[in-house]
Amino acid sequence: MATERWTNDQLKLAFHLYCQLPFGKLHKGNPDIIRLAQAIERTPSAVAMKLVNFASLDPAITSTGRKGLDGASKLDREIWSEFHADWEGLAVECEILRRGIDLGPTADEADEFLLPEDFTGETRQVVTEQRIKQSFFRRAVLSGYHGRCCMSGVAESRLLIASHIVPWSKDKQNRLNPSNGLCLSAIHDRAFDKGLITLSDDFKVIVSDELKRRDEAFVQTVFLPLEGHCIELPERFVPDAAFIARHRAEEFVDNRKAA
Repeated sequence: MATERWTNDQLKLAFHLYCQLPFGKLHKGNPDIIRLAQAIERTPSAVAMKLVNFASLDPAITSTGRKGLDGASKLDREIWSEFHADWEGLAVECEILRRGIDLGPTADEADEFLLPEDFTGETRQVVTEQRIKQSFFRRAVLSGYHGRCCMSGVAESRLLIASHIVPWSKDKQNRLNPSNGLCLSAIHDRAFDKGLITLSDDFKVIVSDELKRRDEAFVQTVFLPLEGHCIELPERFVPDAAFIARHRAEEFVDNRKAA
């Protein structure tokens, strides 16, 4: 099998994994790479090499001087484009493919897919698909930020949220687009979601007048010092400028009041 050409499904699974691993973990010793390699009957080295081929197509990687490996195929490029055109559909399809070859959720994902016994039939399917999508988005976003809040630096995974820049409900096409995400602590996620903070086009934090008027010690300690500070940018899936502009125009409370 290892000498045969990669199939479309194998490449989808490889790219699905690529999106969820930090660049520094694209190596043959990574347990997730080993599991995928065994499931598709390829060597860990071959899978790692394919992931680094994908990195050569990633502008967020190449713009930093890292080039990945040359040799990305035409089909690699097609898979790249297909995912970027339909993140949501491909995330679900890849999870189905994973389970079809007994490559279920990773250990840290397993609890996310456990459903109460009273969830049956269509309800169970809907909830399961929702969790699949949320899990993919979370892993893709958090891996880009190396599991650290881009505003506070908090690295406790239980306190981190893959926060949508343009809300989930307002842009179906980009619900799972990792470039529509920020890794934030729960408190920063809440403030961003409610439009109490936003970002400038150059990724600097803008604190709302509402927060600036608060005389609470917590607000003055946690939020006010963020004003004008640039967030820590991810190594890939850099926030899309168009999404940031939409958040600032549509969600930021200062601009909503002006409208």
